[in-house]
Amino acid sequence: MNKNIFTRDEFIAKFNLPDASLREWERAKLLKPAGFTDEKIPLYLEEMSERVAAIKKLTELGYETAEIQKILKKIGLPGASEKNRKFKDPDRYLTVGDLAERVGLSPRTIKHWEDKGLIEPDMRSEGGFRLYSGVYVDICELVRDLQLFGYTLEEIKEVSDSFRAFLAIQENPEAFPPQEVSRKLEAMLKEVDVLFDKLGQFRKGIKRWEDLLKKKKKEISDLYGRNQKREAKKSKGK
Repeated sequence: MNKNIFTRDEFIAKFNLPDASLREWERAKLLKPAGFTDEKIPLYLEEMSERVAAIKKLTELGYETAEIQKILKKIGLPGASEKNRKFKDPDRYLTVGDLAERVGLSPRTIKHWEDKGLIEPDMRSEGGFRLYSGVYVDICELVRDLQLFGYTLEEIKEVSDSFRAFLAIQENPEAFPPQEVSRKLEAMLKEVDVLFDKLGQFRKGIKRWEDLLKKKKKEISDLYGRNQKREAKKSKGK
């Protein structure tokens, strides 16, 4: 999943791009950051290199920014591969802080899970900035739920790895040998069955606790009522 990302200065240096040109292209919406750090620092994808090269070429041929906008609107930029078009939407990516907020966890927890290999950023810069795709909201919620089910970190990692493997296969099954796909999917089906079994046990446990809590709540309320009467009698006797 990992893809290279760059801060603004790194992006400008790597592609030998004048800062003024980048700003102009961004104002014209020819380019836009893939996302932002929690400190609002813009981040750019290495996959944007084809797009940058195409805009540069059109500029060198004498096209003005407004003309390039029209070309982009009508036929797209030459050299922009289908693979790279997938990465044009910055809303697809979340910073550590964004992800933590969406899931209701602390950024420290997200970083801890990353250190343990439970999650893995889609993109990482040399400076350590990380971006996650939106699917990690589901993965983090899954990790949190598995912790409630009593799974160990090792067991959670196995499930998380399988989930990510499933996403990779689902996105491009032809990238994997058929036998490998069958083996992985069979293992995933077994894991799903195990989860269903644990969910059944969990539901039974919840039902037991609901019954117990209802019973104890009534007993506590009754005892509280009797004690209130005792207090009232004691107050009258004074």
